[in-house]
Amino acid sequence: MAQKVVVLVGTKKGAFVAESDAVRRSWRLRGPFCETWPMNHVVADPATGTIYGGGGNEWFGPAVWKSTDLGESWTHSSDGLSYPAGEEPIKAVWSLAAGDGCLYAGVQPAGLFRSDDGGQSWTHVEGLQQHPSRPEWNPGGAGLILHSLVPHPRDPGQIWVGISAAGVFHTGDGGKTWETRNRGTRADFMPEDQRYPEFGQCVHCLVMAPGQPDRLYQQNHCGMYRSDDGGRRWNSIEAGLPSSFGFPAAAHPRDADTLFLLPLNGDTKGRFVPDGRAAVWRTRDGGAHWQALRQGLPQENAYFGVLRQAMATDRLDPVGVYFGTSGGALFASADEGENWDCVAQHLPTILSVETLVVDG
Repeated sequence: MAQKVVVLVGTKKGAFVAESDAVRRSWRLRGPFCETWPMNHVVADPATGTIYGGGGNEWFGPAVWKSTDLGESWTHSSDGLSYPAGEEPIKAVWSLAAGDGCLYAGVQPAGLFRSDDGGQSWTHVEGLQQHPSRPEWNPGGAGLILHSLVPHPRDPGQIWVGISAAGVFHTGDGGKTWETRNRGTRADFMPEDQRYPEFGQCVHCLVMAPGQPDRLYQQNHCGMYRSDDGGRRWNSIEAGLPSSFGFPAAAHPRDADTLFLLPLNGDTKGRFVPDGRAAVWRTRDGGAHWQALRQGLPQENAYFGVLRQAMATDRLDPVGVYFGTSGGALFASADEGENWDCVAQHLPTILSVETLVVDG
């Protein structure tokens, strides 16, 4: 059966859709969509093929956009995306995740919402903001945002979230109660005797390994980590990387030991690829060893960054890997990172990259 790969790109000026056949050599780009709203995260529900885009800002307000025809037409709704009167208004939707027949949205200031009607209306998952640590949460560089949403693939009661700069939190009862899951991750910006707090770490990206829901990978402001017990304990896997600082991570869809990263040169050195030479770093053994993949990527004068949600894989064999840059370039590999092509240029700043494989 013929397959089509759809790459969903969220940017500061709308959503874009790049399409190719399963060979992934020739690409067609469509957009911008969503009336050029800032689109922080554009995702697809693999069960239905519906595309959702979360975005907005303090001028537009928050909303979730929706397309049921691969981006040809869109609607949007913000019904219920608000905190009670007197609380700080929601500025934008930052992350989306579909699972178990519902849709979750992470927002700024950090909070979690759920929709049971395909994004038409939203309900606040109040338990997260009722966590005792909430009064002490502090914003990261982009604000106090809930940017990582990781539902358990088989247990709808379990969800992990990443908040900058509060850390990782987990619920086992559908959001009624939450606990911190930050043991072992550093907060180098804190005083030396406070560098392993219960919360307050600046998590950048959180992803789950395929087939092993307790295997989580985390790119943090202060290191790269792996957990094999659902985040109860984290272990550093940054040895061999050019930097402990970066934003995105992308899991292989079938191999729990394979992960893709794009490290940057540090939080105070420009936040671009080290030495101006682009590379995606891959591990095949759960972070014990790393390999730099450079073929086809710019190896001089490359001073771009790649943001926390701007890297993804597809589910084909061999796996496709994709990332978008702060300079508006979209790169793609059809062979698990061995070779790269620039498939789109001069887009607005790319905020997110996700994929959908369509059969038939």
